[in-house]
Amino acid sequence: MTTLAWKLNRIKLMGGAEIVWRFRQIAQKKAAKWGWGLVPQAPASRWHATAQPFIEMGQLPDDTALLAAAERILNGRWRVFSMHDAPLGFPPEWNRDPKTGTLAPMILGKAIDYRSEALVGDIKYLWEPSRHLELVTLALAARSSGEARYAQAARALLESWLAQCPYPLGVHWTSSLELAVRLVNWSVAWQLLGGADSSLFHGPEGLAFQRRWLDAIYQHCHFIAGYFSRHSSANNHLLGEYMGLYIASVTWPCWSESKRWLREAKAGMEKEALKQNFADGVNKEQAVYYQHEVMDMLLLCQRAAHAQGDTFSDGYLQRLERMAEFICSMMDMDGNVPMTGDADDAQMVRLAYEKHWSPYRSLLASCALLFNRGDFKRKAGYFDDKNRWLFGPAGLQQWLALDASAPEAPVLAFPDGGYFLLGSDFGTPDEVRMVIDCAPLGYLSIAAHGHADALAFTLSVAGEELLTDPGTYAYHTQKKWRDYFRSTPAHNTVAVDGLDQSEIGGNFMWLKKANARMIAHETNSDVQVFEGEHDGYGRLADPVLHRRRIEFNFNNKCIVVKDILQCTNVHDISVHWQFGDHCVVTVNEGQLQAQGLRSGLRMRCSHGALDLLRGSDTPPGGWISRRFDEKAPIASAAWRVRVQGTTEIVTHIELMPQASPANY
Repeated sequence: MTTLAWKLNRIKLMGGAEIVWRFRQIAQKKAAKWGWGLVPQAPASRWHATAQPFIEMGQLPDDTALLAAAERILNGRWRVFSMHDAPLGFPPEWNRDPKTGTLAPMILGKAIDYRSEALVGDIKYLWEPSRHLELVTLALAARSSGEARYAQAARALLESWLAQCPYPLGVHWTSSLELAVRLVNWSVAWQLLGGADSSLFHGPEGLAFQRRWLDAIYQHCHFIAGYFSRHSSANNHLLGEYMGLYIASVTWPCWSESKRWLREAKAGMEKEALKQNFADGVNKEQAVYYQHEVMDMLLLCQRAAHAQGDTFSDGYLQRLERMAEFICSMMDMDGNVPMTGDADDAQMVRLAYEKHWSPYRSLLASCALLFNRGDFKRKAGYFDDKNRWLFGPAGLQQWLALDASAPEAPVLAFPDGGYFLLGSDFGTPDEVRMVIDCAPLGYLSIAAHGHADALAFTLSVAGEELLTDPGTYAYHTQKKWRDYFRSTPAHNTVAVDGLDQSEIGGNFMWLKKANARMIAHETNSDVQVFEGEHDGYGRLADPVLHRRRIEFNFNNKCIVVKDILQCTNVHDISVHWQFGDHCVVTVNEGQLQAQGLRSGLRMRCSHGALDLLRGSDTPPGGWISRRFDEKAPIASAAWRVRVQGTTEIVTHIELMPQASPANY
């Protein structure tokens, strides 16, 4: 898509107030070229109060993984998305994209088109190291081991960044969210390294280093306060910007603006926590991983406030608790959470290095303590290192005292957010868990992180994903794969005439959007029922309404899916299914069998010819992405049929617990 086409699509989704605001932003950026609105010299810091750390100081029961991670950094080996142990050096070149080798220009940050791959490379790879999660790794290693060399390495890493990324030049001075996440990691590292009294600040050189760091902190805060994300961009970015400004203002109450920044950031967090998340706990961006990120933002700010003897409102905390209930209900007995919507593998701060660490389980453990919830503890499973740092020994004692013996009873309906569950034997080895998506496409006019997945569902049996969501894979680059992973054919739903339910307008933009609504949801009988519909194909010359009815028979563990396509003329219909990573899929006389490691299913369809793909590039199909920029082949099936007039297509799914392996 050309830059002009993208801009035209973007303008289509703006109201008058946003257009005026965008022009003001353009004027502000142009004025910055002449120095207007910038900070020529950061004012001297003056400590108005002593901030209490919100990171508990102590040692881990086993810091082997943490120290190994710190050693890899010292050896110049970095993990950046799909690049594992990449030899970026210590310190790295902060303005060179580690993936493509592209060196980004050192001009005014706000003048850089960070979407241009030719100019900056893959911006996700360029930005990620400069969030400074690795700075926290070194600071954690210093605190846990007591070895000064890790603290000295943290200083060297930070000094190199300050030298290579001077305010306000380069790509690390373009996005307020990136600055905000960096501030959070600086705050945590500052605390772990000893705060204002750190030995790193002793002597003339140490004081000079402290001044350089504090100057950069002030510049970050000033930048964020001048460039908040507004209007159709006011999604998780805005919450993240408030988070960074709030935590910075708590940690460093050093300047005359600090109190104002603190008030503005706290008020913004309060407002956006309620605005961006439905009352039933579903984040409005319709992306489960972003729900985790937003929850982490709310959690970190609450911990920072608590350390100062402050708190956020009851409404704020209640919304966080409801969000945890949603994650709890989505998670199967083995810890799998559907990968609905976009995911970028982001962490606000990395405080845990355990193998198979789960951000969802970690958040549930945090919320178990915040809200005294044994059910959250049950799903979290264990008290991870992140929570040891956030809650300390007192948190561990509270955790041990929580009773998690009650059987699981998940919330089955999230009518505001648009998710519904069917299933049985939750939390047991016989568990069947279906999560049905009848949600809005996404948040605000661009619906940036939503996927065209209305009426899709995932299926987990005995903690094993049999029908799955394929994830995300790509963002700013690889348009073919960016479009595929958020397309309708990549999800367990129906496509009409080879089109997506909603119309793509750009990498983070949707034009015409499908509207979904729930018609029925009944879970109190032997045959559980969900029924819903969406109007995404109402835009066709001959409009098509897709209605889906799902029946789950509790007794015989059979699922019947009825897809009704209401139309008048001829249309090509495809019913799509994406199978779990471990599923071995075979076809015999039109009947499909998918066998996993400990469960399986048989599937047949009343209409059409079966098409099976696995790891196909042309056409794209049969892929799953468990991590950003990494994909692996899976089996993807589609029954294809040409219909004329209203047609009902019935898919029968017979579950087979304890299935035996089959040859592929």
